[in-house]
Amino acid sequence: MEEESPLPLTIQRLLGDRVYEKRKNAALEIEALIKILKESSETAKINQVITVLSRTFATSPNANHRKGGLIGIAATAIGLMQHTRHHLDVLLPPVLHCFDDPESRVRYYACESLYNIAKVARGGILKYFNSIFDGLCSLFADVDVDVKNGANLLDRLIKDIVTESEVFDVETFIPLLQKYIRRTNPYIRQLLVGWIVVLDSVPDINMLDYLPDFLDGIFNMLSDGNREIRQAADSALGEFLREIKTSSVVEFGPMVSILVAQCQSKERLNRLTAITWLSEFIELGGDSLLPFYDHVLGAISACISDSEVEIRQVAEKTNDELLALVKKSPKEFELSPLLQTIMGELQSSYVPTKIASLRWINALLEKVPVPMKQYIEVLLPGLLKTLSDDADAVVLLVLQVLSRISLTAGEFPKVLNAILMLFANDRRLLEVRGSLVIRKLCVLLNAKSVYMEASQVLAKGNDFSLEFISTMVQTLNLILLTAQELQALRSLLKSSFTPSAPNEDRQVFAALFNCWCHNPVATFSLCLLGQAYDLAFSLVKKFSDVEISVGLLMQLDKLIQLIESPVYIHLRLQLLEVEKPQHSLLLKALYGLLMLLPQSTAFRTLNERLSTVCNLRDNLGVGVSDKKEIKEARKALAGTPIDHQVLLAEFEKVTKRWALHRQQLVRMLSLQDEKTPQSGGESSR
Repeated sequence: MEEESPLPLTIQRLLGDRVYEKRKNAALEIEALIKILKESSETAKINQVITVLSRTFATSPNANHRKGGLIGIAATAIGLMQHTRHHLDVLLPPVLHCFDDPESRVRYYACESLYNIAKVARGGILKYFNSIFDGLCSLFADVDVDVKNGANLLDRLIKDIVTESEVFDVETFIPLLQKYIRRTNPYIRQLLVGWIVVLDSVPDINMLDYLPDFLDGIFNMLSDGNREIRQAADSALGEFLREIKTSSVVEFGPMVSILVAQCQSKERLNRLTAITWLSEFIELGGDSLLPFYDHVLGAISACISDSEVEIRQVAEKTNDELLALVKKSPKEFELSPLLQTIMGELQSSYVPTKIASLRWINALLEKVPVPMKQYIEVLLPGLLKTLSDDADAVVLLVLQVLSRISLTAGEFPKVLNAILMLFANDRRLLEVRGSLVIRKLCVLLNAKSVYMEASQVLAKGNDFSLEFISTMVQTLNLILLTAQELQALRSLLKSSFTPSAPNEDRQVFAALFNCWCHNPVATFSLCLLGQAYDLAFSLVKKFSDVEISVGLLMQLDKLIQLIESPVYIHLRLQLLEVEKPQHSLLLKALYGLLMLLPQSTAFRTLNERLSTVCNLRDNLGVGVSDKKEIKEARKALAGTPIDHQVLLAEFEKVTKRWALHRQQLVRMLSLQDEKTPQSGGESSR
C-alpha cells in the first residue's frame, strides 16, 4: 500500500518525469532518504527502496522511468557510501541489464550509474568483475559517442580499482578475456589490450602464466586496421617478450604452436614478430624446445623464403640458431616428426627453403648417423627427386647429402644404383644434370670409387636397358676424358699398364673395360687413355662385328676431336717415338680407326695427323717393327699385365649380346607391322 512504501509517491513521480532536472531532484531526495535510513540502520527499508527502483523503474517499459531508476540506484549507492558493497547483489543487476537497452540515453545513464556505484563500493565490485567487464565490452562497441565516452570513464575507474586491489581473481577473468579477444571490433580490441597491459603492470599478478591463453589474440591485433591498436599490441608483445627474457620460469611449449601459426600469417608484422619470438625462444629455451623442433622448423622454413627481406634475414638467423642447438644438444630427440617436416619442406617451390631442408638432413646425418640409417630408404626418393631442381645450389647440396649417406656402411651401392636408375627413367635429367652429378660425386666421394661402383652396377645390367647402359657409358667416358675433377683417375689409368703399376690399378682398368664394352668407341678411347695400344689395335679389328651406325660414327667424330685435345697430348707425342715398337701398335690402332671413318672432316683431321707421323718415320729412315719386336714390346709393357684375351673375350661377349638384342628389336618391330591393319587388305613392307 501507498503508506507502506519507503519511497514517497512524489519522489516516484519526479523520478519518472521526462525532464532531467526533475529526475535529478528526485535522485537527490533519494540520496538524503537513504542516508537517514542508513543512520537508523533500517536495512529492510533500504532494500525496499532498491527493489522499487529496480522493478518499478529500471525495468519499466517507459524509457524515462528506466532513466529515473538508474539515477535513483546511483543516488542510493552514494547515500550508502561504504555500505554499498553489502547491497551490490540487488544494485548491480538492473544497471547491468540496462547496458543492452535499445535507448542510447538509457545505456548512458546505466554507465553513469555503475560509475557512481563503483566509485563508492571500490574493491567490493570485483566480485562481479566479469559481469561488469561483459557490460564494458558492450559499451565500448556502442554506436553512440556519449555512451563510448562514458564507458571510457568507467573503464579507467575499474582499472584503478583493480590496480589498487590485492584480491583480483585473474584466473576467473582469463576465460572471459579469451572469449572477447577473438572479436575484431576495434573498440573491444582497444579495451582488451588496455586491460592486458594494466593487469601485467600489477605486481601481484603474473600475466606470463596466462600468456598462452591470449597470445594469439594479441598477435591478431597486429593486423588491425587501426594504427593505434597495432601499436598498442606491438608494445604489449614487446613488453611480454622482455619479461620472458628476464623470467627464470617460463613454459615455452604452449606458446610455440601459436608462434608457428603466426609465422604463416598473411600479415608482414605478424610473421616478423612471430619469427623474432621463435628466435628468442631458441636462445632462452634451449633443450626444452626439443619436443617442438619439427613445428619450429616448419615455421622457420616458411619464413626463410618470405618475400620480405627482413623476415628472411631473421628466419635465416633463427634457422642457424636451431641447427646449432640441435648439433650441440646432448639429449636425444624424436627424428621421425622432424624428418617428416624436413622432407615436406624439401618439396617446396622456394630455393632457400629447399636449401635449409638439405642442410638439416646433412647435419642430422653427421650428428646421429646410426639412428638416421633407418630413415635412408625414406629419404632417398625425395632427395633424388630434388636432383631435377633448376637451381644448381640445390643440386650441389643434394649431392653433398647423398655423398654423406654413401659414407654409411653399405649405402654407397644403393645410392649410386638409385642415381643411375633415376637417369634411366629420366633421360633429360641425364643430359642436363648428368655431368654435374657425376663430377660432384667424384669430388665428394673419390672418383675411383664412383667409377668402379658405377661400372659394376652397369656391367651387371639387371635393372637397365642396353641402350641406357651404352648412353651412360658414353657419358661417364666423356667426363673421364675431359673433367678436371677426374685428373687423378686419368693419371691412374695412364700408368695402369706400366711395369711399376700396382695390380689394383690394372683391376680398375679391367673393371671399366668390362663395362665400357657396351660402347665400342668409349672402350677404344679407354684403351688409348690407358696406353694399352696392343689392346686398342686388337679391339679396332673387332669393330667389323659391330654395327656401324650413325650414332657410332658421330661418337668417332667426337673421339677424333678429343685426340686433338689436351687430354691426349701424351698420345700425340708418343707418335713421334717412331723407333719404339709399342708405339707402332698405337699407329696401327689409329690407322684402324681411320679405316672405319667415312670421308669426312674427322677422317681428314686424323689422316693429316698420321701422315705427319709417317713422313717423320720416312725422313728418319725408321722401318716398321717386325712381329718379334712387337711381341717383345708387348711382353715388356707390363710385369704382370691383365690378359688381353680375357678382355677381348668380354668385348666379343657383349658384342654378341648387342647383336642378339638388335635381332629381337627387328623381330618385335616386324610383328608390330604385321598387326597394323593396312588399307586395301594388302600388307606393307
